Amino acid sequence: MSSESLQGGNLSSPTSFLLLGFSSTYNAQVALCLGFLLIYLVTLLGNLLIMNLVWLDAHLHSPMYYFLGHLSFLDICYSSVTLPKILKDSFSSQKTISFAGCITQIYFFLSFGGSECVLLAAMAYDRYLAICHPLHYAVLMSKKICHCLVAVSWLSGSFSSLIQAFLAAHLHFCGSKVINHLFCEIPFLLNVSCSPNARFNKAVLYALAGTIAMGSFLLTLVSYVHILWAVLQKGAGRQKAFATCASHLTVVFLFFGAGAIAYLLPHSSTSKEMGKVLALLYAIITPMLNPIIYSLRNNEVQGAIRKALHRALSQ
Repeated sequence: MSSESLQGGNLSSPTSFLLLGFSSTYNAQVALCLGFLLIYLVTLLGNLLIMNLVWLDAHLHSPMYYFLGHLSFLDICYSSVTLPKILKDSFSSQKTISFAGCITQIYFFLSFGGSECVLLAAMAYDRYLAICHPLHYAVLMSKKICHCLVAVSWLSGSFSSLIQAFLAAHLHFCGSKVINHLFCEIPFLLNVSCSPNARFNKAVLYALAGTIAMGSFLLTLVSYVHILWAVLQKGAGRQKAFATCASHLTVVFLFFGAGAIAYLLPHSSTSKEMGKVLALLYAIITPMLNPIIYSLRNNEVQGAIRKALHRALSQ
């Protein structure tokens, strides 16, 4: 854009955006709506189950399950930022979102997503201490340290998202108000902005997201490398420990990998649909899978479920 057009006041803040989503045919919209509804219900029920079990069962009052309870709460919040709006838009002819609503969605999506990144790293660190330093585990992972790690995860996500949402709120737009995505996300918002600050916003986005996401991923990876090395050294219980690490790493790579590819992939015309599919993985599918992979395959959680069912049936 030329300096004359900038000075001429052609830049403005829109009142709303149009979200394109996936297919516009009626049959496809019905199928997508039913699929998203099922995913949301499974996400809510699975994570609420884990939260209640951790709260009510005394055998699950340990650091690992304390983190799992917070992860489940985060997953409910994380999916609730996008899925209700996507479900509402499924049968709407105008999939619009207000500018204020878009910025609000960006803030909470980045806040919960950033917090989950740090919490996943804290969970990996907890498993590292439990397996590699079992004799000192109670001291190294005390209640105070658990509370501090959870507080750091929430504060880091909130602080990072606040900066990015503030910068996004000051973007200007002079052309299309159409966002070719399922929900408001900064890379797609920057694509339709012609603000002179767009490059600065993008630099801040990658700096903050890179620090939190990549930092958390590296800490998680280092923790699991030490765990695997300790398991190989000890030999006992090798198969079970490897299976546990593989389950945890599946979610880690799914969450971080899909997010990294989506943010680093050039948003050209050939990658738009791929960006939507990747967004489904890290924003919608992962919160549904977390209770299954992290908790429901755990023998202690299964025992807590059986006891809860027995109590409910005996009343």
